[in-house]
Amino acid sequence: MLPGEEELDELYREVILEHYRSPRHKGELPEPTVTLERNNPVCGDVIRLHLLLDGERVKEASFTGQGCSISQASASMLMEAIQGASFQEIDALYTAFKALMYGAERPEAELGDLEALEGVKKFPVRVKCATLAWNILQEALEGHGGEKG
Repeated sequence: MLPGEEELDELYREVILEHYRSPRHKGELPEPTVTLERNNPVCGDVIRLHLLLDGERVKEASFTGQGCSISQASASMLMEAIQGASFQEIDALYTAFKALMYGAERPEAELGDLEALEGVKKFPVRVKCATLAWNILQEALEGHGGEKG
């Protein structure tokens, strides 16, 4: 382990646990434009996204569901990141997040709290937990004129 890597791993674990214990934007929206639910049959994670769209922008987003700390923290971080974002901005974020999860190199884009999930790629079965909400979001936006990253 490189100097400081252990402290960074600990910080990242704390960020994930904070989003798991106190998720952001968890709950149903009163009148969503789109609601879509999917699950990860491997581990039992279930996430339902609630999106209020305004043209090609996510005006408001929330999630409900249950699952492991990784899936729930990732959904929380995603909801926080897409509030008010355009489909184009979300597509760029999705591309950067996929690079973080599957790429050998760190993406150049600023991902904020989402960077805490980088260590998940060491455990391929857990990557599905981290990407579940993202895949649901892409599917939901595809049905409303968004692009698939």
